[in-house]
Amino acid sequence: MSEEIEHVKCLIIGSGPAGYTAAIYAARADMKPVLYQGMQPGGQLTETTEVDNYPGYPEGIDGPQMMIDFQKQAERFDTDVRSGWVTKVDFSGSVHKVELDNGKKNMTADSIIISTGASAKWLGLESEIRLRDMGGGVSACAVCDGFFYKDQEVCIVGAGDSACEEASYLAKLCTKVHMLVRKDVFRASKAMVHRVEGMENIEIHYNTETLEVLGDTGVEGAKVKNNITGEESTIPCTGFFVAIGHTPNTKVFADYLDLNPQGYINVIPGTSKTTIAGVFVGGDAADHVYRQAVTAAGTGCMAALDAERYLAAKGIH
Repeated sequence: MSEEIEHVKCLIIGSGPAGYTAAIYAARADMKPVLYQGMQPGGQLTETTEVDNYPGYPEGIDGPQMMIDFQKQAERFDTDVRSGWVTKVDFSGSVHKVELDNGKKNMTADSIIISTGASAKWLGLESEIRLRDMGGGVSACAVCDGFFYKDQEVCIVGAGDSACEEASYLAKLCTKVHMLVRKDVFRASKAMVHRVEGMENIEIHYNTETLEVLGDTGVEGAKVKNNITGEESTIPCTGFFVAIGHTPNTKVFADYLDLNPQGYINVIPGTSKTTIAGVFVGGDAADHVYRQAVTAAGTGCMAALDAERYLAAKGIH
């Protein structure tokens, strides 16, 4: 363990739209924020090739470039952006303790803003990851990327409420949506199941597993197998959406913060406040409903404003 302990007024854990927006507001409020970027600097948007739905970018923008712009703006106001990730916390006292990089550094902070986000779950197929990384038509967010497949045929994998919602969204844009369900039943609520069953251009494939996403530089189809009969077939599509859930990056906080059954951080409604005074959260670490860059940025703003008011009430200037 490092014996050096650095104290800061405001520590931001994680980057992405929530973290960088919190940093911009915190820095402008003279809170001298220190931001650690985490395991995935820039968050989930670094896996997105084009962002078309964030205000202020009329021609769209590449996801990684957008995060570079966010970081530059935060640094313009003297945010101290650092590489590294949090491996342990202690929120039992009035001053919050944080261990970084497995004990290589220890810090204390008067206020903490958590913006560690959530990670999409993937099938783990080589073809899926390869096409995802090259922007070739594999996505975990239909609301983000569905527009690019207007009047095309797509596949979506999943059986829960989120998968049904995304399939319904895609059905309004696409000529046909193939919904690949691994078992012979949905996990979704009856109301959501009835919705997808009632849409004429959604075809549900039960007992179906994906073997390969076809295509060299872009999605051209999906090779699937019926896990009851063993029969293999190819479904034509130009977009392949994975909707099997997200994992919030909150495990390190589990001993101190109130988490819901899925691991998302619970907040006091209408605020960014957690159950620990002086600890705030923004973005997908707490949001399992919207999960958009613009909503993450908004809650990052809320977290910085709440932290500023907390520090002012404590007489910390």
